Amino acid sequence: MASVAGAAVVVGVDGSARSMVAVEVAVAEAALRHRPLRIVHALSWPKLPVPLPPGLTETAPGLRQQARGYLSEAAGIAGRVAPEVAVRTSLVTGRPATVLREESRRADLMVIGERGMSGLLLGSVAMELTSQAPCPLLVVRGEPRPTGAVVVGVDGSAQSMRALDFALEEASLRGTPLVALHAWAGTDSTELDRDVAAKREQWSGAAQEQRVLAETLAGAGDRYPDVLLRRQVVRGNAGSLLTDWSHTAQLVVVGDRGRGGLARLVLGSVSRHLIFHADCPTAVVRGTDPITDAGETARTEGHRRGAGSAPADSASTPAFRL
Repeated sequence: MASVAGAAVVVGVDGSARSMVAVEVAVAEAALRHRPLRIVHALSWPKLPVPLPPGLTETAPGLRQQARGYLSEAAGIAGRVAPEVAVRTSLVTGRPATVLREESRRADLMVIGERGMSGLLLGSVAMELTSQAPCPLLVVRGEPRPTGAVVVGVDGSAQSMRALDFALEEASLRGTPLVALHAWAGTDSTELDRDVAAKREQWSGAAQEQRVLAETLAGAGDRYPDVLLRRQVVRGNAGSLLTDWSHTAQLVVVGDRGRGGLARLVLGSVSRHLIFHADCPTAVVRGTDPITDAGETARTEGHRRGAGSAPADSASTPAFRL
């Protein structure tokens, strides 16, 4: 997958225990990818019934000191887990989802915990980032495990091809097998068979779905000869089947949405299901590459200017060079 040279793995922290687990996962990913780690905390004012004057957050030194404490704790964890990884911390004033979305524009990978101190991180931040973050998003759920396969859901769409590329890279970096799961229902249609002359009722079935998976995986072995590839074609619900796999997998990977038109909602529902129910970390890979998509970059930049985010308060931690 295309990415910016030198781009960091970015992890969002809020002081919660789950966000510190996310730091452990993120720094391990950074070490595998030979990337630096950027630890970000979004400093936002608690919701009040009346609006506050601009810049009032800057006059709350207690909150800022607490936030710096979260970042220091996270940097210490990263240094203990992977001391060879270069770590930077960043304190940014703004809404967490907005801050992390902006960070994701320059990231190789974004990592967040399943929930935060308020218990709302998964619902408010992860859901927003799965549909808007330009880079792959890794939601840390369950207990991270060092063993087990990487499992990817594929459906024959261009979007799932990006998920497959990400999953192949992860399996190669982790030295573990990759399970490519294609779940189908009797009414499924894919981009690989849309021009087939035969009627759907004559063509649809297990043999056709095997063809869809085979064509999706064509060339994967040449690109990643070190990855043991296992294929599964199963008739059933993709969300449930991938959730079952998450009990033994070390990572589940899906695209942010599925096939075109109304069916586009199908894989979107799968990704939403997994970030709520998976028993292992789950990566959601978007179907476009905004790092090289000028239109997407322009739209995001325009939104950022409108949001009026304050500049980051960044500090490097060279002792961790980490």
